[in-house]
Amino acid sequence: MKRFLLPIVAGVFILVAIPAFILMRDMFTDPLSTSTRSAPTEMAGEASRGRYLARAGNCMACHTVRGGMAYAGGRAISTPFGDIYTSNITPDPETGIGTWSPDDFWRALHHGKSKSGRLLYPAFPYTNYTNVTRADSDALFAYLKTVPPVQQDNRIHALRFPYNQPILLAAWRALYFRPSEYVPADHQTAQWNRGAYLVKGLGHCSACHTARNALGANSPKNDLAGGMMPVSNWYASALTSSGEEGLGDWRVKDVKDFLHTGVSARGAAFGPMAGVVSTSLQHLSGEDIEAMAIYLKSITTGAMPVARSAPAERSPEATAVLRDGGRLYERHCAECHQANGKGAGIAYPPLAGSSTLRAPSPVNAIRIVLNGGFAPVTRGNPRPYGMPPFGTTLNDHEIAAVVSYTRTSWGNDSPMVTPIDVMLFRGIPTD
Repeated sequence: MKRFLLPIVAGVFILVAIPAFILMRDMFTDPLSTSTRSAPTEMAGEASRGRYLARAGNCMACHTVRGGMAYAGGRAISTPFGDIYTSNITPDPETGIGTWSPDDFWRALHHGKSKSGRLLYPAFPYTNYTNVTRADSDALFAYLKTVPPVQQDNRIHALRFPYNQPILLAAWRALYFRPSEYVPADHQTAQWNRGAYLVKGLGHCSACHTARNALGANSPKNDLAGGMMPVSNWYASALTSSGEEGLGDWRVKDVKDFLHTGVSARGAAFGPMAGVVSTSLQHLSGEDIEAMAIYLKSITTGAMPVARSAPAERSPEATAVLRDGGRLYERHCAECHQANGKGAGIAYPPLAGSSTLRAPSPVNAIRIVLNGGFAPVTRGNPRPYGMPPFGTTLNDHEIAAVVSYTRTSWGNDSPMVTPIDVMLFRGIPTD
């Protein structure tokens, strides 16, 4: 019996001891002793630049509860493992970051550690922010020290067991996180490097536009290749120039217009992306937006594009569904999007060649038909056109038919959807 138990005890010891060692090492190693440390910049005069960088990072969107005080935290970030509540980053000395130093703030962005050394959950995207330079970190901190302090206690995370155990977080970091800093590519232009720095760092684009594994980590192999956003039930489209559902045939101008105004000749921003454009991207300079567009247009994913086989002969049932979908499209959609699916300017986006309709997942198209599509109000598009919701007008079979019709017409060759697909997303909130 003892011989039988010995391997089990040894295995349990290894499973517990190794993560515990990682946790202790991660908590007590001084991250500021690395070569990336530099002297803190002068706080005065940096606040203005820090305000701009906070826009680039969209910090207010996550650290502000709807209707609450700016940067006071408390917003729930829903994950498959439970809810994580954002922290108070106002300069309140008791509940915020009023007693923090620039070193403490740098530690949080670059190493994912709080002032006390506590490991932060990666819902705070330090896996991206680790690319931010020390100078930009100091400027951000200088700005946050100028916002009105708010005394508001941080909420305790509501993570399920065992995901609320620090040892597991330490193990996750050992597997998926290495502190780094963006290193400009020598063979690229300064503009390209600026775009890469914003996309990889403060913009944290991969946080949504890269698929995650079962443990919530991004896959570097499929960086920016698109993927379902956990819990929110939106599909973040590919931002690479690989595949039909990406930016392959978008012009740089199309990408710039989309990021800066929320609308372009190729489509409009809906769902979570509309919020990103509204609260963040529209406030960036034209030069930075162009740099991001140039970088995005230059990259391809390591994943092979999905090979689309020739459409098989449709069954009589499928043919009937598409015939019904065509009639519904003519009645409800053609006046704006045109019978040929080419749309009409930026007011009515084209459906022919639409990345939304060509995406592997039909969820965005279904949700837009159900709940309507509303581009953000921006300085470049102050009076956006909106698409009305059809969820109360059409039933699940009808919406499945019209979405299937648009996903298979005008050169679009995506799979059809079913009434069950529609039913799954009926009644789900749009944000």
